[in-house]
Amino acid sequence: MPKNFYHIQTKFRDERRPRFGLMRGREFTMKDAYSFDRDVEAAGRSYDNMYAAYCRIFERFGLQYRAVAADTGAIGGDRSHEFQVIADTGEDAIVYCPTSDYAANIELAEALPLLPARGVPTQPLTQTPTPGKSTCEDVAALLGLPLTQTVKSLVLATDDLDEHGTVQKTQVWLLLVRGDHDLNEVKAGKVEGLKGGFRFATVGEIETHFGCKPGYLGPIGAQGVKVVADRTVALMSDFVCGANAVDLHLTGVNWGRDLPEPDVVADIRNVVAGDPSPDGQGVLAIQRGIEVGHVFYLGTKYSAAMNATFLDENGKPKLLEMGCYGIGVTRILGAAIEQSHDARGIIWPDAIAPFTVVICPIGADRSEDVKAAADKLYGELKALGVDVLLDDRGERPGAMFADWELIGVPHRVVLGDRGLKDGQVEYQGRRDEAVTKLAVGDVVAHLKGLLKL
Repeated sequence: MPKNFYHIQTKFRDERRPRFGLMRGREFTMKDAYSFDRDVEAAGRSYDNMYAAYCRIFERFGLQYRAVAADTGAIGGDRSHEFQVIADTGEDAIVYCPTSDYAANIELAEALPLLPARGVPTQPLTQTPTPGKSTCEDVAALLGLPLTQTVKSLVLATDDLDEHGTVQKTQVWLLLVRGDHDLNEVKAGKVEGLKGGFRFATVGEIETHFGCKPGYLGPIGAQGVKVVADRTVALMSDFVCGANAVDLHLTGVNWGRDLPEPDVVADIRNVVAGDPSPDGQGVLAIQRGIEVGHVFYLGTKYSAAMNATFLDENGKPKLLEMGCYGIGVTRILGAAIEQSHDARGIIWPDAIAPFTVVICPIGADRSEDVKAAADKLYGELKALGVDVLLDDRGERPGAMFADWELIGVPHRVVLGDRGLKDGQVEYQGRRDEAVTKLAVGDVVAHLKGLLKL
């Protein structure tokens, strides 16, 4: 050891939920790898080596990407990073600090408390009519208060099961986040008592414990409920919440005076743009991304379960330290297209373009000079190892150019009778707004420079 085994194979999925473009075909190609080490230190080196290799891969592909700290999810383990290609249509939200190296996906990004300390109560607890207003936004608008003064209630339940899967006991939980924030279910699942899995409470369970239907729920007067407050909510004073009665809310609510301190205070919300960065180096921004790779440090989670051991130098069995790593090979193509396209079609990065250069001879079927020049250029580029395509279809220039812009070939060289008489050809990169005229003898050198040959 260390040992690293990998395979690249075709896989299949059959999902109900639709996906845009090329992102979720039912058939796809995946690269999977697994590392095996003798101790934690060596496993950390294997993880770091694979992480660095993935960075080099995506940089070589010419993709704009971020490596972000991620939740380990169902796979488990202690350390995980996702590789996200930046795209406005991305499925995932990436949280990052523009002035530091901090980056994480929305599921893992830490939300710091937004208040320095809890203020002293300044308002009396008041039951306030809010007819027909069941959301924090509507209540805030009705009362003329900022949404940040309201508290949102979400009710979860956990079930204790016997060996036959029959529910023996149910615990109801009330999770509180500020009115302008959203619950992060992944973070909630890390709260002690919710780690074994939870579900949203039924209407019947809510009515039993709160004496009210959803929409007007709050922590005051709830029976047999464990209260989990987000870090920011735990520091709020004079806040607004449901009164556990239809068409009523409570204003001027304060911890300690009007209700007991929460059972648990935890980070249970999604961060929002402008939140302070957990590293203290600025504020957070959010952008969309498409996951194309993931690395996990698994430790001994699976080797312990399967009793997968090796014999050390003393002949004693020890559990293998494991890591697993994946790249969505075909997914990279879809992500590249989502990241890099315009109204005319695809704009491929050079490294993964099906063809790097296309030669478009205008009137080659009518001019021997054009045909000879195109063939010569094609041969020279081919000899250099360039993926070059010669369009000998005899199409009109407009149709020819439109086809290759749609397909997304990064570099185009156009030859015509008029230009060749002046000793020139036209070059245009897929992202260029205008053509560049080059001497016939300089075009190969120009392309070599662009392609770094």
